[in-house]
Amino acid sequence: MPIDPTSDIEITAFEWVPSFAQGQVRDLRPRWACEEYGLAYKVRLISAIERPEWYFADQPWGQVPFMQDGDVRVFESGATLIHLAEKSGALPPPGSQQRASVMSWLLAAFNSIEPSVMEFVNCTFFSRKEEWAPLRRPSLTSTLTDRLARLEVALDDRQWLGGEFSIADIAMITVLRALPDPALLPAGLSAYVDRGCARPAFGLALAAQLAPFAEHDPRSTAKQGA
Repeated sequence: MPIDPTSDIEITAFEWVPSFAQGQVRDLRPRWACEEYGLAYKVRLISAIERPEWYFADQPWGQVPFMQDGDVRVFESGATLIHLAEKSGALPPPGSQQRASVMSWLLAAFNSIEPSVMEFVNCTFFSRKEEWAPLRRPSLTSTLTDRLARLEVALDDRQWLGGEFSIADIAMITVLRALPDPALLPAGLSAYVDRGCARPAFGLALAAQLAPFAEHDPRSTAKQGA
């Protein structure tokens, strides 16, 4: 669904990030949900380098996404996913096992998998030159591979975590995509990520996130001002 400047749903995103972060910023999650559920949205862009002071009233740590839907204001990507799924009627009925499964796996993505992934990314990329990094890496790798192996077992031969495709899969797939080394993914999880990324809604969301980065690339801006 094309971005609609008249939509009631507004997602705040970064106008530009370095190449290693492009396609990984968490506004991808509500964008993907909007595309899956046929919800038009508009975008408010802010600088990731010099985040405006007024934005901290919307998001206490200056992170994205922040989403406004009419009078409803939501921050944290998981909260935006829940809001959009409820708005579109995509969440199973309250009290049902299907809803419990979706919510359990949604929180598992953020609480049981993402911290291990991000700690591994920090150790092997952002802090790789620190003295402690080579010493920390073996235990991090062991913890991460164990969690991923157990996730693969839990997924079993199902296509999606909660039965039908859901916000739990949006959360989990975007977390797994952040792994710097795809070889760490067991075969079953690699196929799971590929299935998610093959969905047309993912492609549309990713393209929409990437589009502003070329326009606001500091190198292009510098050339134009030269």
